[in-house]
Parts: sequence; structure tokens; C-alpha cells
Amino acid sequence: MRTPSSSRRRASRSLAGSRPDAGGGLGRRRFLSSLPVLGAGAALLGGCATQEGAVTGVDRVLSISLGQAESHPSYGSLVSFGERIAEATDGRYGARVYANNSLGDQQETVQLVSDGAIDMAVISGTQIENSSPRFLPMNVPGVFDDIDHQNRVMLDEAIVGELFASLEPQMRLTVLGGYTQGSRHLYTAQGPIESVEDMAGLKIRVQESEIFLRLINAIGGVPTPMAYSEVYTGLQAGVLDGAENNEVSYVTQRHYEVAGHFTLTNHLIGFDFLLANTDLLEGMDERDSDALREAWAETQSEFVEIWKQETEEMTTQMLDRGVTITDPDPEVFAPIIEEVGLSILEHPDDLALYDAIRAAAEGGDA
Repeated sequence: MRTPSSSRRRASRSLAGSRPDAGGGLGRRRFLSSLPVLGAGAALLGGCATQEGAVTGVDRVLSISLGQAESHPSYGSLVSFGERIAEATDGRYGARVYANNSLGDQQETVQLVSDGAIDMAVISGTQIENSSPRFLPMNVPGVFDDIDHQNRVMLDEAIVGELFASLEPQMRLTVLGGYTQGSRHLYTAQGPIESVEDMAGLKIRVQESEIFLRLINAIGGVPTPMAYSEVYTGLQAGVLDGAENNEVSYVTQRHYEVAGHFTLTNHLIGFDFLLANTDLLEGMDERDSDALREAWAETQSEFVEIWKQETEEMTTQMLDRGVTITDPDPEVFAPIIEEVGLSILEHPDDLALYDAIRAAAEGGDA
């Protein structure tokens, strides 16, 4: 666990509540066994009594928008969430998952959830930050040590309770929690990265984001914004020298074929947030609203374990495919990563939230 210096200063049609077709009964949860792209961990997610991501035989089906494909573990997890809701509410509520941004892109779905046309949606940390800059501390490099630390924070009412309710007055959006995106690391085509000197002049693909531009510059590389769909060919053609992402994306996108050196920098642990329409939650019977929130907390924590297993499986596949995995001395990159994170935060409230998150790592049981 990284221990920061004590001297650091903070530096369309409505899909909401649609009713299912007649027929079909609510069964007990059983585990999925048919997520084709990912490894063994995904098979632990529940998925019975469903059709196209929907729990059947319930009074009201809640719509959930997801940008990921059905093969991603978050899809199976949301199906499991719907089943948990149905069981906990005795069939009064269930859920249907709409994958692949089929209800609109993330910016559109935020508005649709706000309007009540969609009940819930999973959106990126960057997107929620666009809705409210108060979420910025959640997205900066170095704020989380690992996904257990992140999950502990996201379930801690004392840390995130006020923040997660902050969109309710004007946007009618409630943040319930979300999914880890895992730890992001560097990978390169030409050789391992063990020092800032090894990064000199390397063109590293980044998202179009000030955070990533600052970060890659700070550790010695040349940040190169590029569409994610173009990364493989960019690495293959030598337009890029490397990129950064988590192990799951690295393997499923087959980037190991064109960039066989993976460096464990752990520079950022991203998070996708689950938004719900506030009026929906307030209109529920209190016992059902509480049951939904409890079902989500269970689902979120389960996903952390799923992600760990996926990461282990992907790491094994990386080694089997001849990838060189380098674990540099933490003191090489960690201080730079921390400095970049703090340099982005200026408002006192942002710094206070950052400190609360860091304290959860330093005083936690991970």
C-alpha cells in the first residue's frame, strides 16, 4: 500500500418502468456460464429467468442503459442485480439491461435518466464529472491504492453520501455506486519500462483528457490522443509506441500482439457510476427502495471479486502469450502520479474529498 507523505497538501419513447410481457416466472439466481470473451470469473455472475437481459414475471421492469457489450462482466452483473431486486421485492420490481449504448450515448442517457425516460444508466467517471465537477477527485491519478480501497470508499456513506446525492436537486439523479474499471497500466511495443528515462520520447495513446495528457507528460512520454478503435493499428504501424489500460482490455483487444511489454504502473483506477432517477427512488415504497440499494451494494462488491478473477485470468493469458510483465519500483512512478493528481485539484472541497479518500486507504483494513 502506498503511504503518502504527511506533508502533502490536498494538493424518444420512455423505457422507465415498462411492464414485461405476460408469462415467465421468477426463479432463484443461478450463475452465468456463457460470457464468451472473458475468463472464468465472469461465470460467477447470476443470470436466470431472463430474456435479452430482463428479469421476467415481475410487476415492473426497470430499464438500465449500459455502454459495454453483453460479453463484458458488467452486463452479467447488471442482470444479476435485476434478479436480486426481484427477489428482494417479492417480484414488485425487476430490471432489463440495454447494452452497447442501444438507448443512446452516455451524454444522451444521462439526460434520459434525468427526465425519467430511462430508470438507470451506467456512465463513466469522465461523463459524471461533466455533469458535476465535484466528482473530479474520484478521477485523478493516485487517489485509490487498489480496487478494494476504491470499493470501500464508494460504499462509505460518510465519504460519498452527500456527493452521491448532490445531483438530485437540479438533475433528479441519484448515484447508487458503480463498477470499478480496474487499475490502468502502461504497455509498449519496444521494451519494458522501468524508469522515467525509458519513457523518453515514447508516443503513448491517451484519451482526449487533460488528466491523461498531464500524466503521460509527467512520466516522460509523449501523450497521443487517438480513438480507442484505432489503437491496434496505430501500434502495428508504429504510429504509437504504447498505450495504457487495464489487463482485461489489453487481452480482449489483443493489443499483446503488437505491444508485448506490460508495465504495472497502477497510475489510475477508474470507476463507472450507476445513476438512478431520483423520482423513481422517492416514488417507491421505502422497503423496496432500501432493498434496491442493498441489492446494488451486494452487486457492486461481488463485481470487485469478479474483476479480480478476470484480472488474474488475463494475467495468466498474457504470460502464456509471451508478454513481458514488469513491476517497477513503486518509488519510480508513484510520487509523480500523486503529484499529477494533486496538481489537478484546486477547490478546497475537492482537496477535502481527496484527503477523505486517502484516509480510507491509510486507515482501512486492506
